[in-house]
Amino acid sequence: MSIDNNNLKPLKSNELDDILKSLQTNDSVKSIEAKEPEKNYKEKEVSGKIEDAVKQVEDIFNFVSATEKIPLAEIKNNVIPTIQHAADAIPNFSHLFQELEMDDYTYRHNIGVGVIATLIGKWLNVSKDDLPTLTLAATLHDIGKTKIPLEILNKPGKLTSSEYALVKKHTIFGYELLSKTEGIGIETCLVALQHHEREDGRGYPFGLKSDKISYFSKIVAVADVFHAMSSDRAYHDSTPFYKVIKQMNEDVFGSFEPTILLTFLRSVMQSLVGEKVKLTNGKIGKIVMLNQFNVTMPLILVGSDIVDLSRNREIHIEKILS
Repeated sequence: MSIDNNNLKPLKSNELDDILKSLQTNDSVKSIEAKEPEKNYKEKEVSGKIEDAVKQVEDIFNFVSATEKIPLAEIKNNVIPTIQHAADAIPNFSHLFQELEMDDYTYRHNIGVGVIATLIGKWLNVSKDDLPTLTLAATLHDIGKTKIPLEILNKPGKLTSSEYALVKKHTIFGYELLSKTEGIGIETCLVALQHHEREDGRGYPFGLKSDKISYFSKIVAVADVFHAMSSDRAYHDSTPFYKVIKQMNEDVFGSFEPTILLTFLRSVMQSLVGEKVKLTNGKIGKIVMLNQFNVTMPLILVGSDIVDLSRNREIHIEKILS
């Protein structure tokens, strides 16, 4: 899916008003309400495969923790095809949220980041030759955590300064593990090392700035933060959808590469058009149109009324519903 921002024309105020009126008065509302999104994604098949992949990742992490060796053939033959299949089979995020927000965060997170980074790569037109490398790098981005005690990774309370310093070393540990694994390229190693670096130089482990961070590391950084914020973890519950999107939107010209993040946000929101959502006022609605001025604040059909979130700033999308 290619996003050409140069061809996107913002709606004028009177044009938006006309669209709102037409949605509220003609048959377009009925057609949107009656038309269910096509869900021929073999969801049960994908769900089962994701569960198998999560268990495989747990086994792989335990193996790497014990041996400091990465079973690359097993990963490529069993885990990566599942991630690629999920990215192909789930063109929107409503079902993906359900699959990747469950328990076993430490292991499920690797699958989630793998799927999301693969989708971003497709949206950015990463070549077919390079996409498998991105998928592998995203899936193994946290492999260095195999050298961090689980009681620290799963600690429900705030980490001490020494514990946090150790956790941050997972980037270096991951680079070291991958760089000594035959068949692993430098790009995959750099993603493990750099996925916590930020455009403004405020990341870790080295405080690198934009031009020093690899392209795939920038893609994985977006996928990593989005999935981490959207998931329940030992020390905090998942962040409401609107807060995740709002925070990431505010980071467009700070933490993340703008082209990658803007493409991601627009593509996520576009994929959710037609999906049911729960709003922060407790009402259930359906996303019917993106607002070209701000794609994170779409138009929501609630009953027979259209709610423009850009004009109702006190209302937000709390959760995407299946």
